[in-house]
This record gives sequence, structure tokens and C-alpha cells, in this order.
Amino acid sequence: MALWARQVSRWCCWLKRAHGTEFPQRLRSRSNTTRTYHAFCPLALPPSRNDFLLWKLQTYRPLSVGSCSQPASSKDGSLASPDSNLSSQVNQKQEKAETLPDLNAKILYEDWDDIPPSSALEEISEEEAMRIIAEPLLPLKSSTLRDYVDHSETLAKLVHLGVDLSQVEKHQKAGQLLLTLDFEKDIRKILLFLKDVGVEDNQLGSFLTKNPYILGEDLEALETRVAYLKSKKFGKAEIAQMVSRAPYLLLFSVERLDNRLGFFKNELGLSVRKTKDLVIRLPRLLTGKLEPVKENIQVCQIELGFQRNEIQHIVFKTPKILTASKKRLRQTFDYLHNVMGIPHDMLTQFPQVFNSKLLRIKERHLFLMFLRRAQYDPAQPSYISLDQLVSLPDEVFCTEIAKASIQDFEKFLKTL
Repeated sequence: MALWARQVSRWCCWLKRAHGTEFPQRLRSRSNTTRTYHAFCPLALPPSRNDFLLWKLQTYRPLSVGSCSQPASSKDGSLASPDSNLSSQVNQKQEKAETLPDLNAKILYEDWDDIPPSSALEEISEEEAMRIIAEPLLPLKSSTLRDYVDHSETLAKLVHLGVDLSQVEKHQKAGQLLLTLDFEKDIRKILLFLKDVGVEDNQLGSFLTKNPYILGEDLEALETRVAYLKSKKFGKAEIAQMVSRAPYLLLFSVERLDNRLGFFKNELGLSVRKTKDLVIRLPRLLTGKLEPVKENIQVCQIELGFQRNEIQHIVFKTPKILTASKKRLRQTFDYLHNVMGIPHDMLTQFPQVFNSKLLRIKERHLFLMFLRRAQYDPAQPSYISLDQLVSLPDEVFCTEIAKASIQDFEKFLKTL
């Protein structure tokens, strides 16, 4: 019996040194009833080695055991019994353990409140599967912007403005640009700028359809280009007209705009005022290629035989002649000058005739020849100007110029 008491005493010393503050909690959990133990710890865990030793300790509680320290003397000098010494230590440990909250249990209860997320492999019923609405996948690559409209707020708002995405996607890398822009952050400020310049609300859609690249331009750079045009004495209404008719105008830097204006002034020998009037009437001269312009000037001077001052007059009154087809210019001039006998000075006075269709000129001239009324010399009676020849509608031309009915003109055309 004494041997068992000494062995239990050694176990107590070992447990006290090894576990410190854990020993009172485990001792308390063993001293309570089984119902209290289950309420305290929801999970039924198998007893650990330390708990098993403590159970052995309680089993031999009626035995006389010795303390791991020297037994304390009673008031009368007798030694206290091992059982009472051990009980007093256990009670002290229990009282101390009551002041320490069990954080592990609290955390465990909190973990139970968290519902684990459903797994992607979790089986669901057919009714739940029917209620699932799958959104269409965004294509990684597409040849049309139509596939991205439902996924892009920017594209949807541009469509509402009247932008034709089917035409925009024909421009090189324009579709990629629109997909990278944010409407509120990048596009709204450009739209407000265009409205300040003078582009009407109903023109924004067609403007952006022709020039979507302006949405990627820096706002400060755009404002600088408008300020340059104002410095060249272009009015607000004139700038609005130029920007609306030549959407790419504001993509040109100040240096390129200045070079273009200088080119037309020097190449044609125009004054500053006439140069400004020229680009206002045909603003795409500032944005188009310069090589065709140079070639047409040479054609008029070398092949058609016009003098420099005559070319200035023709270009100022009819700017489109600078961008017209060279073949068309040659054919029209050949018929007017060599067939109809119109001299250079009359062609210089009525250069609008170069904008007319050659077939229209031929039909009316032949009809007047049939009626013996083809008189283009202003010094002769029954003079017919080139403006009257090409600009009047068929009904007016027949009644006032040819002195015939429209039916006679139609019958004559069938004989050609």
C-alpha cells in the first residue's frame, strides 16, 4: 500500500510540473459528472494519457498518499493525511481554474456558426438545376464587336448615342480601343469637349463612327489644337463646321496643321484670308494626302494649260478639283475644250462644270446641237452659259434653255 502511495505521489509531481495551468482544467473536467463534461465539450474525445493518470489518481483517493512536497504539520504537530492534503490541492486548483475562461470551447462554438460553402461537386436536384441561369461566356476572340455589347457598358452606351459598331470595327484596331476604354472615366469628357467645340448631339453618333480614335486622345492635346485654330482667326462656328465635316481634323497635331495651312498658301500662292476660306469650305484638305493635290495642280498647269492665276481662281471657287480624279479632269476638259470649243477663260469663270458628270454634259450639248441652239459665246445672241448648261434641272433646262418639252428630250436620249 505504501508503495502505491509513493507511486501516485510521483505521478502528481510530474503532472504538476509538465502541464502547469492545464492540470486544473483537466482535473476539474474529470471531477464533474459525465453530463457536465458533455455540455462543456461538444465533441466526445477519447481521454488522453494525462486524463487516464488523473482517473487512476481519483480511483486510489481513499488510500493514504503522500504529497510530492514535505507534509504540512497540523496545529497539534501531527502530520496531515495524504488524502486530505491531496483534496485540498485539488480544491485549490479547481477554484483557480474557475477564473480562467475556456477559449477553446468559445472558438469551437463560433466555428460551428460558420456554414461551410457549398462545393462545386455537391449534387443538386433537377428543380434547382432548372432555376440556374447561366450567363453567356465572353468570347476570348471575335471578329465583331456585336459579341461584346452585352458585356460592355461602354459599347452599349455608344450604341445608344448612335455609333455604328459595324462600321467602327472596319477601322484598324478601333474595336480593341473601345473595349479598353471606360465610359465614365475616358469617354464622357471627350463627348463634353466635342459639344463645347460645336458638334451637335445628333451628330455625335456619325462623328464617332467615322473617327472612333478621338476617344483615346488626350483632352489637353485636343484643347491645344482648338486653341491653335482660334489663334489663326477661325471663328467658333467655322471650327465647328470644319470639325463636323472633317472628323479627323483634331487628330492632327498643331505642327501638322500649321504645315498643311502653309502648304496650300505657298503652293497655290493664296493670301492668308483665301487660304482660310479654302479650308473652311473643304476642311478635308487639311486631313487628306498631299500627293494627289500636288498631282492635280500639275495636271491643270501642264496638261490642261491653265495659268497659275487661273488655277488659283479655279481652286478658290471649286476646291474639290484638288481632290478629283485626274482621269476625270482630263476627260471633262477634253470634251469641253476640244469638242464644245469652250476657251480657258470661260472654264476659269465657271469651274463648277468640272464637278458635273461628263454624261450629263454630253446629253445636253447634243440635244442643243440637235435643236441648233448650242451657243456658248457670250458675244453672240442666244448665249448659254456653262452654269445654265449643267446646274439646272431637266424640266427647267428643256423649257427655258432648249425651248422644248421634257418629252422631246427623253425621246432624243433614246436615240443616243
